[in-house]
Amino acid sequence: MLMCCMAPLANSVLTLILIGVTLLCSQKKFFHLMTLNTVKVAFFLSLFPLYAFLTDDNANVSATTTWFSLEVFSFSFTTQFDLYALLFLPVAFLVTWSILEFSTWYMQHDPSIDMFFKYLLIFLLAMIVLVCSGNLCLLFIGWEGVGIMSFLLIGWYHARANAATSALQAVLYNRGGDIGFLLAFCWLLMNLLSLDLPVILSLPPHFLVLLGFITAAASKSAQFGFHPWLASAMEGPTPVSALLHSSTMVVAGIFLLIRVHPLLSSSPWALTTCLCLGAMSTFYAATYALVQNDIKKIIAYSTSSQLGLMMVAIGLNLPYLAFFHMCTHAFFKAMLFLCSGLIIHSLNDEQDIRNMGGLQIALPTTTTCLSIGSFALMGTPFLAGFYSKDAIIEAASTSYLNFAALLLTLAATAFTAVYSMRLINFASMMEPRMNPVLTCNEDDPRILNPLSRLAYGSILAGFLIYKTTLPNHPHIHTMPMYMKLTALIVTILAFTIAYELTKTFWTVTPKSAASEEFDPSFHNPLLHRPITVVTLNTAGQIAAHALEEIIYKKLGPSYSERFHWVPIKVVRVTQTARIKTYLSAFFITVVFTLLVSMII
Repeated sequence: MLMCCMAPLANSVLTLILIGVTLLCSQKKFFHLMTLNTVKVAFFLSLFPLYAFLTDDNANVSATTTWFSLEVFSFSFTTQFDLYALLFLPVAFLVTWSILEFSTWYMQHDPSIDMFFKYLLIFLLAMIVLVCSGNLCLLFIGWEGVGIMSFLLIGWYHARANAATSALQAVLYNRGGDIGFLLAFCWLLMNLLSLDLPVILSLPPHFLVLLGFITAAASKSAQFGFHPWLASAMEGPTPVSALLHSSTMVVAGIFLLIRVHPLLSSSPWALTTCLCLGAMSTFYAATYALVQNDIKKIIAYSTSSQLGLMMVAIGLNLPYLAFFHMCTHAFFKAMLFLCSGLIIHSLNDEQDIRNMGGLQIALPTTTTCLSIGSFALMGTPFLAGFYSKDAIIEAASTSYLNFAALLLTLAATAFTAVYSMRLINFASMMEPRMNPVLTCNEDDPRILNPLSRLAYGSILAGFLIYKTTLPNHPHIHTMPMYMKLTALIVTILAFTIAYELTKTFWTVTPKSAASEEFDPSFHNPLLHRPITVVTLNTAGQIAAHALEEIIYKKLGPSYSERFHWVPIKVVRVTQTARIKTYLSAFFITVVFTLLVSMII
């Protein structure tokens, strides 16, 4: 029981440490180094509550603090420390520690490096709040926190038009999800008078609540239809991309669905929606990654593809597999981004993989880590991605699910091997196609230590998490051997085909740019232009009709008609065509004129 009570205490201590560093040391000269050491200490502190949780029969702990009370309702902040929170915190701290240490080298010449580290630290704090929340009130604070910090970090180089536009695009796409979240939030507040997750999960699901949560998760985790902002977010610094894609912003939507999964599991249409949406997302993003030449965008679309695979796991009613893949994915995805940032810096800000090559000699450690991360992403046996990715595909193969969803998932798995092989081939292998003088040296502890930690995590994290947590959820499959090896066979075949392609199509670099028909950026004008054109045309027509009806007609012809109508009617009454009337009028006029003349 004592060990169990250590969980909220230790997590509260490390959170207070992070907040204290942000508030008290914000004016220090070496704030970025203090931030790095604080996150490092927070990682080691987070291991104690995890150990206490695993050795105390997985007892959940929660704590509640009332914010303010109304007559019929009270807003409270509830923290919940269960398997998902206590396992995700060490992963997030370890990945953030590595990214911050890499950032001390990557951003060393930036005059605002301390402000950059403040933003990253607040970004991490918002994600901690979201993960440890036990009610929707606290979860919404973390939800909006990661949203606003992603806007500030993506637009770090806001003087560039592309960076400012990408930051605004990320905010606008996430507003759609926030509307869905608020829809569910307000419905629960009006009908249940409670925002605590145990109360919400104990009631039968409602259509509006499930629709709001799925919409919120789809936009935050860049599912199909909401995916363009994720690739555009590459305009930010590479450490931002690494943190945003690995353990903070984009996994927040998946984590929300994991939290409310008991509601989803009792609604077949919600599970089917998540399954189909995830299958479309993983296939569509993998297809995008095949034709990209920007090294960061290839990795970005691979993130969107893996998020789709996590959504497939939720649609299969297996949230712990989605969480398992979320944890393993954080290690190799952060490492891939850090390797790409080092390569870009070394090649004088060159991001086109067609202008790289032969880096296995110039940057051996970086290219080795890039290969390890790519193989883990493919699901190579006994690397981190294999344990989670293979489990999801096995579960899909033995489920009574939509065959199209399974087919799209397997196709995306094959495409993952193809674009990963293409990335390794263009960056590390073949002949050099760039300036032979490299501007950076990877023999720096600030580079080697983060890459080494993430490389070890990409190799060992899957096995360690599987052995320590997942046996609590046994999922025994009875299937033929060919079904058991489906994911592995698909990956090996795709990798073999991709290797053969390197001998025919990838040996000669095309001199002309890719044609527009293969440019995946068509989605932006396809989605944005019709909305803009229809909105502007509709507004123009409304304004024109209003101007015509109100100004031209009411103050023009209609007003003239009303103004002249009274004298016209008076004059028209006198026109009777009777001689007696005319003579009488003439006589009266003459008499009146004579009288006036006599008086004057």
